[in-house]
Amino acid sequence: MGSPQDPRVFSLAEARTLFPLVRGITARTADELAPVQRQLKVLPRRSPELQAAEQRYQAIVGAWVNKMRRLGLVVKGLWLVDFDTGDGYLCWKYPELKLGHYHGYDEGFAGRRPLDEVLETQDPDWARY
Repeated sequence: MGSPQDPRVFSLAEARTLFPLVRGITARTADELAPVQRQLKVLPRRSPELQAAEQRYQAIVGAWVNKMRRLGLVVKGLWLVDFDTGDGYLCWKYPELKLGHYHGYDEGFAGRRPLDEVLETQDPDWARY
């Protein structure tokens, strides 16, 4: 594992190999966070319970972010990570079942395209090894 500040460059094969671990960690963390999110919606403002729930939320999300960064991923939002390919990102957002999208560095989530389409039209180097 790398340091939290060092995203790595992935080939498609490397990203696909790592993906089940990323999805598993994210699914478990989302399940852990769900009751805290429900609490945050119903607890009264300025209550000690609300403060404790907010701290728990931050701790859970922060631990997930650190795990993703240690794996070399770029965290773009809650349950949203990118695998850097050297010319753009393989993009995944939980609860998607597969690593199925790509976008360039400047395009962001809104500009992501189906991975199959990218592979058919561009034949990128990162998909060959």
